[in-house]
Order: sequence, then structure tokens, then C-alpha cells
Amino acid sequence: MIPKKSLGQNFLTNAGIVASIADAASLVPGETVLEIGPGKGILTGELLKRGTRVISVEKDDDLMPFLREKLKREIAENRLILIHDDILEINFQFLISNFSPDGVCNPVRNISPKQSSSVSSNMRTGLQTPSGDVSANYKLVANIPYYITGQIIRKFLTAEKQPEKIVLLVQKEVAERIIAKDNKESLLSVSVKAYGKPSYIKTVKAGSFTPAPKVDSAILLIDDISRDFFADISEERFFEILHAGFAHKRKQLFGNLRTVFDEKILREKMKETRIPENIRAEDVSLPQWKKLSEEIG
Repeated sequence: MIPKKSLGQNFLTNAGIVASIADAASLVPGETVLEIGPGKGILTGELLKRGTRVISVEKDDDLMPFLREKLKREIAENRLILIHDDILEINFQFLISNFSPDGVCNPVRNISPKQSSSVSSNMRTGLQTPSGDVSANYKLVANIPYYITGQIIRKFLTAEKQPEKIVLLVQKEVAERIIAKDNKESLLSVSVKAYGKPSYIKTVKAGSFTPAPKVDSAILLIDDISRDFFADISEERFFEILHAGFAHKRKQLFGNLRTVFDEKILREKMKETRIPENIRAEDVSLPQWKKLSEEIG
């Protein structure tokens, strides 16, 4: 099976890395794991071996017959739900709520190609069965294409029902940016930290994939995911200020924000929050962003 460049496919082949990804997720037998892009199923197999119930979403038409055959026993035993669709397009809330492992809201036991199409249709329209359990917990574990990393992180951190943990295999540079390895924050790093605690677990060499990408990767864990940070501030207002602050990287924070907010009021609020006018957005901490949001908002 030839990897498709158009889908950013780099198949993971290193069993040791697969085990490290599963370890990072702190998997417990019986819980639900959502996997994006199972590829040839190496990570899927490890997740199933840990006793979890896996929901895998695969976009590639050509991989579906291969996966159905390779994992037919697990599908028949209802330990694996294989969905043929684009994770960025579907309503995954429907997916999680209707395939909860408790058996209460489990209308499908073996999704055939025809059934998969029907389920995908419901997921795209957002329809739910009366038994859908919006409180169903899950973890997101995946080896995703580099080009959709930001979209995946944003989609799941801002979801109505957030995952308990997110473990992703991403480009090393992106993982380092998210944890602010150089002590310089970015729009991405602050956004992630507002919802959870990111950790750099391990570097993954390019040779661990087929074909080998041009750069190394890393296992990224986002833990303690919640909306607690926004308990007393507006989520929408916070990100409005954050985006404005990072609008021009080389400009000082005050210069960026005064294009959006009244200059006099902004100067007063920055003084009250003890944030220097000449500071750059990359040097502003998460607590400072929150305080500024409280004052301006």
C-alpha cells in the first residue's frame, strides 16, 4: 500500500514508539479511545491490546478494505468501530455519544460500508439518537498528518465535550513551540495552555516512519483538559485579545492591541495589570493574558 502525499501519510513502523504513545495516554481497560487516521493499524492494534474500546476514523478510501480485513475480529467483537470519513468534517460528538462503551447507547455493532455511510451522514448533520450520552468520556490518541495539527488541536480543545487527554504524534518543531521550549510563547502555545497542560514526551526520529518525513517528530501530551480557565472570563473575548496581541510578531504588545482597543483605556489597563507597554506578546504569560482579558473585557 503506497502512502499518499495528498493525505500527508507517513506510516508509523516503530513498535517501541507505538508503545510510548499508548503509555503517554495512561490507558485504562474499558475506556474509549478516539483514533484519527489509523493508517495500517499499528497504533490501533496497540490501543486494542491495552483493553480499550477504539473508534478509528480513516479518510483514505484504499485503506478501508485493508483495515476491515486486518481487524475484522476486533470489529466483530465490538471492540473497534471503524468509520470511513474525514475527522475535520464529521460531528465527532455524535460519534462519541452514540458509541459509548457502557452498552446503553450502542446501536451499531459491526459497521458495514453501507452502515458507515449512514453513520457518517448523521455525524455530518449533527443528528443524535435519543440514547446519545453527551457525558461519555474519551481520550484522543493519534498519529496525524502534519498539515492538520492545528485544526485537530483546535477542534478538540474547543469542543463541547473535550477529551480527557490528547496524545498526538506531531512535527517536533510544533511540539516545541506548544510547550514554549525557548520560553517564548506563541498564539498556539497560549491557546493550548488555556485549556490544558502540554508536555513534550519524546522525540521520534524520521526513520520511524515509511516513508521517512524530512523532519523529526515528537509525542505531545495535553493533559488536565478543561474550561476552568474561562470560569470567570469570556472565552470569545480572551481569544479576540490574544489574536490581536499576536497579530504582528515583531511589534510590541501595546502597538498591536491599540489597533483594536481605545489607546487611553488600554494604557490604563496595562498599567493596572503591571504589563509593560514595550513587552512583546511572546513574553506575556498565560496569567497575564487572563488578567488583561479581565480588565479590557
